[in-house]
Amino acid sequence: MAVFAQPGSGARFDWGLSGAAELGRVCAALVVVDVLSFTTAVEVAVSRGMRVHPFPWGEQAADYARRVGAVAAVGRRRTTPEHPWSLSPAALRAAPVVADLVLPSPNGSAISAAASATGLPVVAACLRNAPAVGRWLRAQGYGSADAPVGVVAAGERWPDGSVRPGVEDLLGAASVLDALSGVPGGLSVEAAVALAALASTPDVPAAVRGCVSGRELVEGGFAEDVAVAVELGVSDVVPVLRQGYFAAA
Repeated sequence: MAVFAQPGSGARFDWGLSGAAELGRVCAALVVVDVLSFTTAVEVAVSRGMRVHPFPWGEQAADYARRVGAVAAVGRRRTTPEHPWSLSPAALRAAPVVADLVLPSPNGSAISAAASATGLPVVAACLRNAPAVGRWLRAQGYGSADAPVGVVAAGERWPDGSVRPGVEDLLGAASVLDALSGVPGGLSVEAAVALAALASTPDVPAAVRGCVSGRELVEGGFAEDVAVAVELGVSDVVPVLRQGYFAAA
């Protein structure tokens, strides 16, 4: 049904792979938000000059990396001194710079890889670069009813594969929507309600650290990844996915 695409508004909001597919049918640009940790890792890597290739989670990522001449990131607990590249933003800050990095994840990366097939510009946003993403989208003329932006919170997954909405991605998406406030087409109801979550959260870093996803990483020994992710608005880098990889706009 056409109504699911939130017609008539300049900035729209939805969740997960299905939400991205729905908005991708009608929007002029998509923004993917996966704060813990895909889009934060993308921002860190791109800011260091790497091209980041999204890929769904799985063993095939290494084969794909070989085909495109890239290095494949591994799970956080599978890094070695010889292979330090992973989904960890903190690890990517310290790892040697490579020209091309395949960065698989079950949520943000899978959504980005699928969205790239639409041919639309796909932007990786996180709490670190949300204001810059909003400024770039507006400068490019996105945000009208004729050229709407779809903002997609990746969320996490329950064991049955269904989307588990995450506080961190809601706040990251709301931060992008905050930067889009006042666009000619206005916000959809869904986007406005998402934005209200930001207005009612006086301490965003504390909320991300204390939410389920943040606590999962902290208790798993990756508190530094959360610390990197909650550095608000520190980056002007806008990673845009074209030709199969994210690079700075």
